[in-house]
Amino acid sequence: MTEGEVRTRVRYSETDQMGIVYHANYFLYFEMGRTEYMRSRGHAYSDLERQGMYLAVVEATCRHKASARYDDVVIIRTRVEGITKATVKFYYRVFKEEGEGEVLLAEGTTTLACVTAEGRPRRLPREVADALAT
Repeated sequence: MTEGEVRTRVRYSETDQMGIVYHANYFLYFEMGRTEYMRSRGHAYSDLERQGMYLAVVEATCRHKASARYDDVVIIRTRVEGITKATVKFYYRVFKEEGEGEVLLAEGTTTLACVTAEGRPRRLPREVADALAT
């Protein structure tokens, strides 16, 4: 499966008193990677919502490896790790640019369930699953 990539710069508001990215903000980076990955495959969240389909996070993991600081450039790499009839599991790696290379900051996963506007489970449409799997 292909991998999506998003670059962003750490904002001051994302850091804690020690000047490093607060641990929970990595889930925001994961969301950024996921939404751009989906958009790049022709299925923006807003399009899915207009069709009455929502993707709810039902599980999230994050393993921290190193720290980022204010103004660092971070790279979020996202890919789909698995798809079932009603769920999609994404895998993420977050790096920071350092010199000519990159340092792995965190890696994790989220599993999203396809639901209706009322929160009831529904099938993930075949065209969405196929687009995300490529």
